[in-house]
Amino acid sequence: MKENNQLEIMRHSCSHLLAMAVFKLFPKTKLGIGPAIENGFYYDFEFEKPIVEKNLEKIEKEMEKIKKEAITFEKKEITYEEAKKIFKNQPYKLELIEDIKKEKGNSISIYKNTSFTDLCKGPHINNTSKIGPFKLLSLAGAYWKGSEKNKMLTRIYGTCFEDKKELNNYLKVIKEAKKRDHRKIGKELDLFCFSDLVGAGLPLYTPKGTILKDELQKYVEEICQHYGFEKVMTPHLAKIELFKLSGHADKFREELFCVSSPRGHDFVMRPVLCPHQTQIYASKPRSYRDLPIRYMESEKQYRAEKTGEIGGLNRVYAITIEDGHSFCRIDQVKDEIINIVNIIKDFYGGLGLWGKHWVSFSVRDYGHLEKYIGEAKDWDECERILEEVANEMKLDAKKREGEAALYGPKLDFMFKDALGNEIQIPTVQLDFATPKRFGLNYIDQNGKKISPVIVHRAILGSYERLIALLIEYFVGAFPPWLSPIQAIIIPITDKQKDYAQKIQKQLKEEKIRVNLDDRSETVGAKIRDAEMQKIPYMIIVGEKEIKSKNISIRTRGGRIIGNMKLDKFISLLKEDIDKKRQI
Repeated sequence: MKENNQLEIMRHSCSHLLAMAVFKLFPKTKLGIGPAIENGFYYDFEFEKPIVEKNLEKIEKEMEKIKKEAITFEKKEITYEEAKKIFKNQPYKLELIEDIKKEKGNSISIYKNTSFTDLCKGPHINNTSKIGPFKLLSLAGAYWKGSEKNKMLTRIYGTCFEDKKELNNYLKVIKEAKKRDHRKIGKELDLFCFSDLVGAGLPLYTPKGTILKDELQKYVEEICQHYGFEKVMTPHLAKIELFKLSGHADKFREELFCVSSPRGHDFVMRPVLCPHQTQIYASKPRSYRDLPIRYMESEKQYRAEKTGEIGGLNRVYAITIEDGHSFCRIDQVKDEIINIVNIIKDFYGGLGLWGKHWVSFSVRDYGHLEKYIGEAKDWDECERILEEVANEMKLDAKKREGEAALYGPKLDFMFKDALGNEIQIPTVQLDFATPKRFGLNYIDQNGKKISPVIVHRAILGSYERLIALLIEYFVGAFPPWLSPIQAIIIPITDKQKDYAQKIQKQLKEEKIRVNLDDRSETVGAKIRDAEMQKIPYMIIVGEKEIKSKNISIRTRGGRIIGNMKLDKFISLLKEDIDKKRQI
């Protein structure tokens, strides 16, 4: 929770206020859970009859009434048997009571007032009148306990702030975010789609969306190759033994997709790419002179996320990952990390996003060291090196305990989506443990076998997540180098069609992504459609342009550049395409 503790408590209390109002209006409702979350709260319900969005206004009004009554939140410790009696008609609460008994024994806490009792460990504010301004935001379906094996409940989302100004500012952000929603814009621009037959969480990229993905891949590979990375390609599946050895089989036990065939083949769809790349390194003897060895790959990995958490491109089952690993000597590690941070800086600088981030120095949970693989002394050394680099490069990294990877500490670069939620995309991770688990080695200058160090790095990270971020950041109006269509030719009438086709052919020969809109529509309608499709340049051709052997140029947003020779326009557009930084 990124908010201050008092606001978190207030939001938790507001979720209970929501439950009180729902229970008063719909007394046969079964209650789930209602936690505070980042930017608000939610509560899960099983209604006797389904409710719709317009019911939220009625519930909100009831919440306001209860708030004014200044009802006290009174905590009470009761026994397991007492709890079962109080919640005898609430099956979800009874299930939670059983869970609490297994974990904590016979003592169970509730919060009670004159008309409502809820199972809760708290804390809460004193009374309902102390709850700040709130707003119910939306309805969603949510499986009980996040498992698709359980019943689908109705989740009501809301938000609450300490004063009206903060609430109004947040509601403005939400309104703006809806305009920027990557799911909405992605559909309007025909970038990706989903199919019930293919399955939820499995995005299908259209030709335009594939161009977007391919341009990002070319760009990141161009930068990485400059720093010595080489492309590799590995299979999408492997024997479970590979991931048992790496430790991922245990870590992602609930998220593995297992594959078998009638002929007795048993494989796992990989949840990560790194174990495969270790086996390329292991395929032949290595000398200290060979290091560092740098591999990069853009391929799929697969995670069986909870069904209720799948949505848009941010949470999918099939994740296209840009992943890379440097196998190096200990004396090369620091320089390797510096190089990778510079790659991240180059890449995100080209997108106009560098500086719109913060860095997390993610280390172990020192109270639960059993969650990690590797030796303590190696972890100490890894954390020291990463912290040293972060300080020297003035990354202003914030130390966060418990956020490290399974095998080592990391530097995570955090960006924000349209709603202000933090998204981790690029990362640099230092790993002494994996090479030892896989028996990787190189021969040093004394003929001795030494384990290399692996520096894991994801520059682009998940293509899906980055594309979602970029759609929302640019509101679909991508810079020319990234735009699926860079220019569109609009003839005024059918008489200019032949001239327009010649222009299209010449632009294509120059490797410019160009479309021709030769529909029997008005010029105004064609320009509006091009604006809606966020195409950077519009080439208008009429009789005047044919006679002068010119073209007339306008840009999205309505700026008219005017008449010019085609060769001059090609130079102008290529110069614009070559600019990677477009803010």
